[in-house]
Amino acid sequence: MSFNINEGIYPLHHTKIIHLVRHAQGTHNVASELSPILLISEKYFDAEVTPLGWEQVDNLQKHLHASGIFKNTELVVVSPLMRTMQTAAGAFGGGVLANESDVPPLMAENTGGSNRPAVSSLNCPPFIANELIREHVGVLPCDRRRSVTEYKPMFPAIDFSLIETDEDVWWKPKIRETDEEIAARGVKFMKWLLTRKEKEIAVVTHSGLLHTTLGKYGDDTHPAIKEEMSKKFGNCELRSMVIVDRGMIGSDTSKTNFPGKIPNGADGPSRVVDQ
Repeated sequence: MSFNINEGIYPLHHTKIIHLVRHAQGTHNVASELSPILLISEKYFDAEVTPLGWEQVDNLQKHLHASGIFKNTELVVVSPLMRTMQTAAGAFGGGVLANESDVPPLMAENTGGSNRPAVSSLNCPPFIANELIREHVGVLPCDRRRSVTEYKPMFPAIDFSLIETDEDVWWKPKIRETDEEIAARGVKFMKWLLTRKEKEIAVVTHSGLLHTTLGKYGDDTHPAIKEEMSKKFGNCELRSMVIVDRGMIGSDTSKTNFPGKIPNGADGPSRVVDQ
């Protein structure tokens, strides 16, 4: 008997839920709508979230709480650029920092000229920056990051320990990453996610990274699912997906499986009856 199987069944402990988020509208997005040539200007270096972008962030935060995503998220991984860290802090942070708080804020007051209050790092997941999920690097100043030394006072509670160099050594003024190069970074990042102990992770990153990376997955699915996965993200759009470790990259053991057969006793297979 032959079977036409379209389903994929995997052990739960070899999967993770990932919430993929593109940053809110940045000043460079507005400029690009006017004329893409504007993006070569230093005016848009490390672009910040716009006032409209902050409205998008506030709406995303409401959705995260209403849907239960915020409660279940164990880690937030963020691209080390102003617009992504602003988006992540505003959406996944602990709300307005109380004046009497003695913990470092997730985002300092008025960071990036945002005119926003400081964001608390209490009652929210831990945040870690990862350069693998940066936007295409090179040529455009909007995609060049500041030094880690500059970022730390602005985002005191974000963990920058994975960033290997203080200054941005990836960005080149005359060479821009190809789609294949950024997709390779994205696939490497997905493998890194599988090594993490957390089971539900939010990733705040960029349109180019998401579009090119997700385009490398889904070839074994229905074309409509492949199209759904890899279509371009809007500003502050969130899509939740499941990543499956099919190559034993991680080393998780199940926290829900139960061995059964307690107390010990006869446990012969039912097919013995047929024999």
